[in-house]
Amino acid sequence: MSACESAIVNDRIIVYDGFRHRIRRLGMATKSKDWQALVKGILKAELKRRNLTYGDLAEKLREIGVKEDSRNISNKIARGSFTAVFFVQCLEAIGVRTIHLEDS
Repeated sequence: MSACESAIVNDRIIVYDGFRHRIRRLGMATKSKDWQALVKGILKAELKRRNLTYGDLAEKLREIGVKEDSRNISNKIARGSFTAVFFVQCLEAIGVRTIHLEDS
């Protein structure tokens, strides 16, 4: 995906340094799977922005003391059902310092 293209998930766009993602407006009526799509989309976008594979993420997680193989990472991200701790560990491992959730 080039920086000009948008990955459309629902009804809202989130931009990560040139990568655009559309996600439904967050609110009280949002279903569990919408939250899962949100965190999965954020993590996948950050990996793509840095040109990292799940294998690369597994190696970077090992460097900070987290033992996960690329297959487990792939399954967790595909389901979108992982803990906040895993999410933050991934962001830390790949060097994410800021996440922007506002409309663009």
